[in-house]
Parts: sequence; structure tokens; C-alpha cells
Amino acid sequence: MVQRQKFTRRELLKSSAVSAGALVFGGAAVPLAEARGSDTIRVGVVGCGGRGSGAANNCVESSPGVKIVALADAFEDRLNGLKKQFKIPDGRCFIGLDAYKKLMALDDINLVILATPPGFRPKQLAEAIKQDKNVFMEKPVAVCPAGIKIVIEASAKAKEKGLAIVAGTQRRHQAKYIETMKRIHDGAIGDIVTAQCYWNMGELWVSQRKAGQGDVEWQIRNWLYLTWLSGDHICEQHVHNIDVINWAFDALPEQVHGVGGRQFRTGPEHGNIFDHFGIEFFYPGDVRTISTCRQIKGTANRVSERVVGTKGICDCDKGIIRGENSWRYRGPNPNPYVVEHTDLIKSIRSGNPLNEGKRIAESTLCAIMGRESAYSRQQFNTSWFMSRCTLDLLPPDALQLSDSKPVPPFAVPGKYLLPGFVPRRRRRG
Repeated sequence: MVQRQKFTRRELLKSSAVSAGALVFGGAAVPLAEARGSDTIRVGVVGCGGRGSGAANNCVESSPGVKIVALADAFEDRLNGLKKQFKIPDGRCFIGLDAYKKLMALDDINLVILATPPGFRPKQLAEAIKQDKNVFMEKPVAVCPAGIKIVIEASAKAKEKGLAIVAGTQRRHQAKYIETMKRIHDGAIGDIVTAQCYWNMGELWVSQRKAGQGDVEWQIRNWLYLTWLSGDHICEQHVHNIDVINWAFDALPEQVHGVGGRQFRTGPEHGNIFDHFGIEFFYPGDVRTISTCRQIKGTANRVSERVVGTKGICDCDKGIIRGENSWRYRGPNPNPYVVEHTDLIKSIRSGNPLNEGKRIAESTLCAIMGRESAYSRQQFNTSWFMSRCTLDLLPPDALQLSDSKPVPPFAVPGKYLLPGFVPRRRRRG
């Protein structure tokens, strides 16, 4: 299972079932690329909270011959549940902010699940690829442009090595969405003229600060509400819907203009993030779309995507097209949280590894741009943001749980300065 294999260079055909192709390079060191039949996939879980535990169980359920063999988390209490469930010995449980490095140094691990707060994900992905591990990583995959660049670079390195990367954008592996997107791309709604996407909901959990907790420990335990850890809820949640719109266009927006604010969640327990956003994305051909998200108690829920074309309208989340080519998806709809792992492991065992790293990095980038446009109330180009914006929220390698780290003030539109951005001067008259 840990021996290196060699392959001839070939390009995989794009398939709606896997939603992405991959290149396998001859002569590359490819751990697990020929894992066949009953060969065991040995999995290490990095980040053992709610999503990490869910992903671990989904992974085991997805395919035969999958075994959780090691755990890593910043906090011991967060991994005890999985430790007991999968009977992981003490010597294969690692605690602390550097625990992921110790886990990834284990030679017998074929696959790692990355489910820590997103701010840590770029460096953890880079380490996983360096250690020749296949990866399942939750979304979003970064919280700043500096992190996006690391993810894209690591994804390119994974392709060179023949390693798989699948992201937690389960809609990309959901039968209803796959068939819906196939019809959009085949012209069922004609040319896209606009689109809307939403993640509007109520409140989520809050971890109140306890006596004796230092700044870093409390912030990591309350990570949803810190921009350096979650990227704000437009990244942490709404990236799903933004990714669907990118999928429909088969393109990225060229410009972004955002608004948002912090009106209802104003206490210190809510860190420094906003509670609502409204973003206008400009896709090629000046096709403008609207994206909204909020987390405010007592408000109406809407989590969906809608694409409007010259021949019809598609409600992507429902699998419905209305217009000249009306249609409704009526096929099977297995659990996409399981299917994404099935697709990942199948690709590893077949020697045709999926690599979704760059794609999810690009969708995460869109969410980050929306956030920064709303924080600053500035409009800017995607190309400028990636090449000129100097925003870097990556945690330092030497970060310790005991470190002092005051919560940065929340962004005040009109006063917040987007790093690297120079506003144009208005002309007089």
C-alpha cells in the first residue's frame, strides 16, 4: 500500500459522475495509486470536532476497506469521541497545534481528512502533499489570498505526484446537481443572463469564553466568529452556493461589489465577523449575479441557487427547469456527504486520482473577495485581488495556545482599508 507505482501520462475525460478530470504524470511517486480491491485505506483525521467526526464516519461508510487509524486535534477533549469509537491507541492520537505534522509523518497513512478551522487549512494541505498523502479537505480552503496561493500551489504539486484531493463541496457529487448542471451546460436554459444564490438563516452555536482560557484557545474553540479562522460566514457557509454558480457559468467572476454589516450580532462572543452580506458578482460578458447570506435570529431561511437563461429558469437546489425545456430531476439521490468519499476512494484505487484543489480554491477566493468588498465597500477585479492584494491572515507556524492574541476590531465600511488597494480619486466637476 505504501510502495511507489509508475504510470504513463494520460488525460482523463471529464465525467459528470466525478465532475473533474486529472492528469497522471509518468514517473511520479504515487502512494496508493494502485490500491485495489480489498486493500485497506488507512485514514488519519486532522480536526476531530463535529465536521471531522462526520467526515470520518462518512469516509468509513463510503467504501469497503477503509479504516480510521490516527487522530490529531488541538484539544484532547475534541478527539476522545473518535478515539473511543474507532479504538485508536494513545500513541496514534496527537494533541496540539502541530499535531497534524506528527500524524502526517506516519508512513502507513494513505489518506488524511482535514477538518480543522479553515484558517489552518492551507498549511495543513501543503504538509499533507509534502508527505505524499491523499486528501479530503473541508471547505472553505483558506481565508485570505495568501492562503489561496498556497492551496493552488499544493494542488499543482499533488497532480505532479498523482495524489487525490477532494473538497467538501458535496453538491459537486450529488446526483441531482450533476444532472442539472449537465442540462444547463447542454443549453437547456439557453445563454445565462443572470443568477442568484443564497445562504440566509438564523443563528449558530457560540462557545462562551471560560475561566482560564487564553486568547488563542478561546478563539479556536469559537472559530466561527473570527475572520482569521473561519473567513466569516460568507466563506464558511455561502461558498457552497457561490461554487454552484461558478459551476453553472463554468467561469469565475471578473469583478465584485459588496455590501454587508454587523447589526444584530454585536457582542464580544461574536468575534469580529459580519451578520449579513449582499454581493454583486460580474461574470464574463458583464453578466451580473446577486449573492446574499445572513445569520440573524428570527429571519426567513433560504439556501438555494437560481440560474436564469434566455430559454428558461433553473432552480438548481430543486433540480427543476422551467421554460422551453421544462424538466424535473426524479432519479436517485444518495447521501452526497458519503458519495464524495466514495468518489475519492474510487479514484485513488483506480489510479485516476481526482484533484479538486484548484477549483475549490477559486470558489473560496470568490467568497473572500465578496467579504473584502463588503468590509471595504470597494469594487475591484479578481486579477487585481490575486496579484496585488497583500492581505495575509495565515497563523504563524510558532503559534501557541497560550499566546496573547486580541480579537481584531470588526471592519467598518468606509474606514476599513483593504491591504494593497488604492482607491481612484474622484474627478472634480
